[in-house]
Amino acid sequence: MDSNIAAIHKAKDNSLKLILGSHELFTEFLRDFIDIDLFREIDAADIEDVTERFLPLFMDHKDSDTVKRISIKGENPFFVISIIEHESDVNHRASFKMFQYIALVLNDYEKEANSANDRISLTKGFKYPPVLPIVFYDGKGRWTAETNFLHRTEMSGVSDKYIPKFEYELVNLNEYSIEDLAKFGDALSLVMIIDKIKAPDEMRLLRDLPADYIERLALNIPSHLKKLLSDVITVLLAKINVPREEIDAIVDNIEKRGISEMFAIENYDVQETRRVAHEEGKIEGKTEGKSEGKIEGKIEGKIEAAVSIVKNLGMSVSEAMRALELREQERWQIIDELRKQNIPYKLEG
Repeated sequence: MDSNIAAIHKAKDNSLKLILGSHELFTEFLRDFIDIDLFREIDAADIEDVTERFLPLFMDHKDSDTVKRISIKGENPFFVISIIEHESDVNHRASFKMFQYIALVLNDYEKEANSANDRISLTKGFKYPPVLPIVFYDGKGRWTAETNFLHRTEMSGVSDKYIPKFEYELVNLNEYSIEDLAKFGDALSLVMIIDKIKAPDEMRLLRDLPADYIERLALNIPSHLKKLLSDVITVLLAKINVPREEIDAIVDNIEKRGISEMFAIENYDVQETRRVAHEEGKIEGKTEGKSEGKIEGKIEGKIEAAVSIVKNLGMSVSEAMRALELREQERWQIIDELRKQNIPYKLEG
């Protein structure tokens, strides 16, 4: 696979990882899509990401699988396992994969409890915490996999007493229209709406968004989430093969003029955007007579974007460089900036 294609493929998986990685957006995800009253009372500070305890145990794990520990006030913790499925081929192994995760989560919890209070799991009063397994699917085809592990077992009608009967929650983006998502009125809804766009010409779908929805977003999205949304939109536009220079121009427009400008992409035209990008000196190395200052400014902007991608998407330095088409000589500038900001990073992915 070509290195640039590989970087974009990873970006596809990481667009939703970015959502799950932000605890603010994750709380919106639970409130919007999971019908459990308890989740309406939690906030970002109640969530701890414990993914790293479990992913290394799976040879086929995806970077977008996450395990969250939620502190419920006055109650035992609640665990949420999230698996992202993007591909058009449905993963019929999902229920067994969830079974593995659940067993590992409960085993880890038991060890932790016994470490704090020796052999407490052997007592009558000890209880295991609830675990909510979620599969989020945004592929093109129908999701036809069984959601209950019982139905993936032979002779389930004869011996179902002895078979685990848990069911995972399926959040299928195909079942939500753009109008449905707009009703949520939060930052996550915007990400999900953009994720539904599968080709550049489908950006016209945004023209039907209610005016009050756009106004609410502009007023209610905190400034620290706006950069995160720009990063999400970057990878989602890359997913539908919008050229790199056009993505730069769109995101630059959003960051300079505010969140409402995000909806100017409904009128997006490849040739027009490319023409404007040329005029503004945004396409590196292709415009004659471009001043050295413009070139340096462009590189600095890409270095800043690379740092943001490493920080928010968990991509390695090399993957961020390939996605942004940066040269090898910019590597140490990225690393230097990451170190200045105390951002953990990997050199290779």
